[in-house]
Amino acid sequence: MSHQGTAAELPPHILIFPLPMQGHVNSMLKLAELLCLHNLHVTMLLSEFTHRRLLLHANADSRFACYPGFRFVTMPDGLPEDHPRAGERTMEILMSLKETGGPEFRRLMESTDRLSDAGGRRPVTCVIIDGVLSFSLPVLEEMGIPYIYIRTVGACSFWANFCIQEIIDAGEVPLKGKDEDKLTYWKKKEMDIMVTSVPGMEGFLRRRDLPGFCRVSDVNDSGFQTIKTETRKSTKAIALILNTFEDLEGPILDQIRKHIPNLYSIGPLHTHLKARLAVKTSYSSRASGSFWEEDHSCVTWLDSQPAKSVIYVSFGSVTLLTRNELLEFWYGLVNSGQRFLWVMRPDSIIGKDGESRIPVELEEGTKERGYLVEWAPQEEVLSHPAVCAFLTHSGWNSTLESVMVGMPMICWPYFADQMINSRFVSEVWKLGLDMKDSCDRMIIEKMVRDIMVVRRDEFLQMANHMANLGKKAIREGGSSYCNLDRLIEFLRAMIP
Repeated sequence: MSHQGTAAELPPHILIFPLPMQGHVNSMLKLAELLCLHNLHVTMLLSEFTHRRLLLHANADSRFACYPGFRFVTMPDGLPEDHPRAGERTMEILMSLKETGGPEFRRLMESTDRLSDAGGRRPVTCVIIDGVLSFSLPVLEEMGIPYIYIRTVGACSFWANFCIQEIIDAGEVPLKGKDEDKLTYWKKKEMDIMVTSVPGMEGFLRRRDLPGFCRVSDVNDSGFQTIKTETRKSTKAIALILNTFEDLEGPILDQIRKHIPNLYSIGPLHTHLKARLAVKTSYSSRASGSFWEEDHSCVTWLDSQPAKSVIYVSFGSVTLLTRNELLEFWYGLVNSGQRFLWVMRPDSIIGKDGESRIPVELEEGTKERGYLVEWAPQEEVLSHPAVCAFLTHSGWNSTLESVMVGMPMICWPYFADQMINSRFVSEVWKLGLDMKDSCDRMIIEKMVRDIMVVRRDEFLQMANHMANLGKKAIREGGSSYCNLDRLIEFLRAMIP
């Protein structure tokens, strides 16, 4: 067979380009594997830093070894190696890429003939790009490569960010006084004024529930403006992919479709992938996309606990706690009398040096009923029969993982989309409690008791109902299942 004949039979070649942060990379690895399962060629573009973390702590290489059409490529993110890439400084990853990413992306695409692997695959036929990385668009438009935006946040957060100009025009931001920090938000009454400028959310969204990017003292803040501009650029893409499902966020998806009609809701990606793997292959592995080493000893500890007796506590990959916040949570958990498994990332506590002694009553309470790890295999933990609730930062991946196993949540959002996710959890889906803007041991103790004991059956019933709707969405004939099939066909139709 001639080389040309072979080339004509090559499948579409999709480049997937996530923002180099744990939550974004994790969900887009799952999308990459779903496309590989359907025999598409996939290249995943990561930052050098992110790729190193995956090689160190995840099984990404072995996981994709069975897909000959998959490969990783890398480019620098423009930040020094010792940059923390956590807490409020995570925004610096995006700002750095905005400055340096354009030339780096151009160099990569031009020097590799659009990643064609010397004819081993087609030059990239479509790019699925994280919807905050518009620095790459001039290169794609010049090369005539179509692009689809993917957002790894929920529809609720995407839609609120899409409406930022309307929020500004309505005078509903800025939310922050000049010298205020997050400690002032709890008792600030104007934070509880209802937001009127986000269609579909008028009845329940307060100013304190707007995405964390809105917590600025000046509407010209560069990060705030970047999110506003980047989100509006979604209308330029030929389609939008969201990691959600119709029964969870249908009314908000309908609002988005008025501006972006070609929308694919294909989530939850983590369970959708498992379902398709079970049908299509005998291959199954514990897929990890973690930037930290997972400590599986916590699963052994859970095995020794009674059914539905443990609250799992994790604030995700970027949240930082002050020592005072750490102690408030710790006292609240110990005083609640409930068993707890707590993920305490080694880089997550600010200002612990010099005063790192833990009060003896906390040490004793933890020995009696608690277990601490630096990082946990979260999906495995959430589906463990001993776990009854999740005290979470309300990141979107964590929220979806909870939804799909019927896990009630106590939400303590830290930044970005987490502020609005937590409001939807408590007020729209009724799957838990929202503790945003407070950090008080008595509130923590009461909420833990409420979700584990007092209102346990009520929350478990609602959570199980939503989990069943999520499972229906990813089964054959379900909304997410059909949308993924449509997306695959759309990508196949792009071969020039």
